[in-house]
Amino acid sequence: MESNNPNSSNIQSYKYWSIFSLFCCCLPIGVLATIYSFQSENAGNAGNFTEAQKSSNIAKYLNIAALVIGLIIIITVIAINASALAKAH
Repeated sequence: MESNNPNSSNIQSYKYWSIFSLFCCCLPIGVLATIYSFQSENAGNAGNFTEAQKSSNIAKYLNIAALVIGLIIIITVIAINASALAKAH
């Protein structure tokens, strides 16, 4: 019979994705994602698997948000630059 309790081995902290989001996507959301990913890792190491899973989910959603916002910003900057370049010629 399977247990519904998550354990440390299957809870992802999203630490590396959070660090990537911090430097490459959206700084404020990346900071929050990094904080939650480390909280998830620490809670899992302490045996608090419910808190680890909760922090892991928050880190994942923050990373998704940071990635989407970062892509929107990059696409917007490229479009504005391309438009300015086209007007210059």
